[in-house]
Amino acid sequence: MAQKKGRVFSGARPTGRQHLGNYFGAIQNYIGLQDDYDCVYCVVDVHALTTVETTRDLIPNTYEMALDWLASGMRPEESVIFIQSHVPEVMELHTYLSMVTPLGKLTDLPTFKEKVRQAPNNVNYGLVGYPVLMAADILLYKATVVPVGVDQAPHVEFTREAARSFNYRYGTSVLVEPDCKFTQIPKVIGIDGQAKMGKSLDNHIEIAATPEETSKRVMSMVTDPQRQRRSDPGNPDVCNVFSFHKIFSSPEEVASINTECRSAGIGCVDCKKRMAQNLNAYFAPLRERRSKLTENPNYVWDVLHDGDKRAKAIAEQTMQEVREAIGLPK
Repeated sequence: MAQKKGRVFSGARPTGRQHLGNYFGAIQNYIGLQDDYDCVYCVVDVHALTTVETTRDLIPNTYEMALDWLASGMRPEESVIFIQSHVPEVMELHTYLSMVTPLGKLTDLPTFKEKVRQAPNNVNYGLVGYPVLMAADILLYKATVVPVGVDQAPHVEFTREAARSFNYRYGTSVLVEPDCKFTQIPKVIGIDGQAKMGKSLDNHIEIAATPEETSKRVMSMVTDPQRQRRSDPGNPDVCNVFSFHKIFSSPEEVASINTECRSAGIGCVDCKKRMAQNLNAYFAPLRERRSKLTENPNYVWDVLHDGDKRAKAIAEQTMQEVREAIGLPK
């Protein structure tokens, strides 16, 4: 077996069944990294508490998201897949890191400012300290690589600074500064043809949806707004359905649709039907694996609990070194 290049850490808030934006923005990358890295993937349920008004769906959302991860190809025999709150050492490290973190650094982060704009009446301490907990997630497992989009790079740089500050304060090298591994995350536009795909806007398509559900969502997609009649020539360059064809259809079919649309040789309804058919074919193996996994309702929880133990073993070792570096009484 080839030597691994290092350790990857990434976490996602438990949002339940995953959609195409989640899949192409993160999950697909998670799966590919397993070949070259030791991977640690976390359901960050504590992070979710900063913005949710109720935790009623927290458990089912955790289950559904982890199920989609496993059906997509996460290999629990190789990767550590676990729940953040089940390894409480992260909260301890979060506290120690907060002692070396200037408050102004947190309030200057672009993501914090965006959250304040979105919910000005819910600026809680946890939201301000979100990046510190995120840094604790990464540093606790001594990740050398964090896969992120370019827009998330400031958080990894913050993590590097937190590690540097801690190490300098306590004269140690126990915390590892991670590097970014930039991902080519496509901005998957929702079925409304305007905004980024997301559940809050109900403009998403779930990867585990039935073929019928998928086709219904696809048929409601917005196409070229200037094409009013079947006989009007279309412009694939501004059509969101065509952007999906580029993902799910063969190059030959993409070229054919590009030509036929511009000459009104194909209508939007037929274009959508072909895309839905190809999308369903693409995800058919994943959906079949998902169905088989649900035959054992305890399987997902067994995977997560096993991951908890393996993550905790790493965390306990790191925290022993952290406490010794600080000089806390044994």
